[in-house]
Amino acid sequence: MIALSQLTKKFGGRGAVNDLTLAVPRGEMFGLLGHNGAGKSTAIGMMLGQVWPTRGEVRVCGHDVTTHRAQALQKVGAIFEAPAFYDYLSGWRNLEILSHYTAPTSAARIREVVDWVGLTGRELSPVKTYSHGMRARLALAQALLPQPEMLILDEPGNGLDPEGIAEMRHTIARLHRELGLTILLSSHQLAEVEQLCTRIAVLNQGQKVFEGLIADVKATRGRVQLKTPDFAAATALLRQRGIITDVADGKYISLGEGQTIAEATKLLVGANFSVEGIWQHEQTLEDFYLGLIKRKPEGEN
Repeated sequence: MIALSQLTKKFGGRGAVNDLTLAVPRGEMFGLLGHNGAGKSTAIGMMLGQVWPTRGEVRVCGHDVTTHRAQALQKVGAIFEAPAFYDYLSGWRNLEILSHYTAPTSAARIREVVDWVGLTGRELSPVKTYSHGMRARLALAQALLPQPEMLILDEPGNGLDPEGIAEMRHTIARLHRELGLTILLSSHQLAEVEQLCTRIAVLNQGQKVFEGLIADVKATRGRVQLKTPDFAAATALLRQRGIITDVADGKYISLGEGQTIAEATKLLVGANFSVEGIWQHEQTLEDFYLGLIKRKPEGEN
């Protein structure tokens, strides 16, 4: 559904996105991660034809966005940057007006999307009376108007309270599950991405530093957390005996090939080390993400 090839965007002499290549298959829930200024919004702007690439190719729904934007985005709904509404008009009237920018939309379709996003009963109220969460749902309703096959959502939970974030998460998951939509979700809320997405890409200073399955991110690959009063001495012994191959952050050890937690515990207890705890560690998306962005991008000294 989305195919980016060596996509690059420079503003003056500054590179906002550098040589970005990634693919989002049909039906996938794909997360795009990165801190502020990492290039997420610029990349999405190029996918939507609102930012012109310096070089490279961006294809959406099989069409080149730079040469056939209308065809590429015909079945795409999006929330990009801060959605703007006419505050003095009702939510319903806003949807009627916004639908004219894409294609004529029936009252039945507007009713359907209002129900989908949970605005039934407030659709005739002026938007100026809406809470931030209701505005977010109205933005999602607008994205659903053209009966899309794909949604591109740039920070859809931005500014929401925890309850609003949870409601947005459940709505997005239901759209994916029940309508079979392909969804690209850009967010800095790692817990939401971890719960929703199957695959992610991470941008750092305009460069892709990872693309893969969240299941692979969470794979432990032999990492174990060790709690002992003298971590340095304990791990020195474990390394000397070939039980471990690496240590990290003063609390993690990496077991050697064929080694077990039981063997490590037996050695330490036998050497009179106090083992307060030792257990298999499942890496969270936050652990993985923070480790990635601490690294310098390729080519930087």
